[in-house]
Amino acid sequence: MEMRSRGNLATRALETEVPIMVKLAELSKGCKDAIPLAKLHQENKLYKSSVMVTSGSNQGFLNLVLAICDVTDSVVLFAPYFFNAYMSFRMTGITNILVGPSDPITLLPDPEWLEKILSEAEPVPKLVSIVNPGNPSGMCIPEPLLERISDICKRAGSWLVVDNAYEYFTYDGAEHCCVEGGHVVNLFSFSKAYGMMGWRVGYIAYPSNAVALQTQLLKVQDNVAICASMISQKVALHCLDSGIEWVKSQVKTLVRNKELLIEALLPLGKDAIKGGEGAIYLWAKLTQTHPNDFDVVCWLAKRHGVILLPGSACGAPGCIRVTYGAITEEQCMIGAYRLRKGLEELVTDGLVE
Repeated sequence: MEMRSRGNLATRALETEVPIMVKLAELSKGCKDAIPLAKLHQENKLYKSSVMVTSGSNQGFLNLVLAICDVTDSVVLFAPYFFNAYMSFRMTGITNILVGPSDPITLLPDPEWLEKILSEAEPVPKLVSIVNPGNPSGMCIPEPLLERISDICKRAGSWLVVDNAYEYFTYDGAEHCCVEGGHVVNLFSFSKAYGMMGWRVGYIAYPSNAVALQTQLLKVQDNVAICASMISQKVALHCLDSGIEWVKSQVKTLVRNKELLIEALLPLGKDAIKGGEGAIYLWAKLTQTHPNDFDVVCWLAKRHGVILLPGSACGAPGCIRVTYGAITEEQCMIGAYRLRKGLEELVTDGLVE
């Protein structure tokens, strides 16, 4: 099934005229989609996708929400979810956010729950969002599971949006993969792999035959950012031309950081520590004696000088996310020492002043 029906897109976009500048651009088509199509073919095995460059993949996700979802629609996330995705739904007026469970051991999305909710919910949820590798879980979704999730969404008539921001960040033999289909939209980013956080360049890879979706995305793009800055796009093109070997060499340097922080988390218990397969995150469950993750995060910041993300921000209270990217090994050693010291005190003495 191809998701070309106008009924599967947002009324706000469908009822808005195509911007005049977009109409004029149609007259001067020539070198469209120059940026990452070769990369999509060679690295991601995506052969039936077109591209829209955005000011970062977060803007790409917001574009999709505005183009696809009405405020009366329901959408699906899996806890622990990427907090910005949840915020994008809420800030566009979508309140029917169905949060599904993940496997407590692997932190991977539960396909049985998804199949049940998409077959029973009325109306059928418009959009399902997942992140691979996971933020905040730090886990890679295996190809068979990713394909199963895609098939479930296809049968139900739901869009599947996959955020691939950490596609190059995999460890210990884990592999990143993509899935393609008439109902699938993939998001990519230059911010993580190429260290271009402040340059704001990402892109949407959407089904080439989804003409109605393309039209609505152009409307949104023309009224949000118009385009990513030209200098940022030129830097992004240079990064693509340079290849991924440099990226892989940088990712390898994160392994020691990850090891340091796993050791720092051990006061919570070995079984409490998850993640580390992909992205730049570890996920840990707090002890039952101190389950308030926000209080623990605030206490660790003030008393021990280390900042973590509370799991409640990702729909999973009682947990914490730890980041091992964007710092040197020397900085990580200091942070790991502070974290371990803080967690040892937490387990032994509690939230002492």
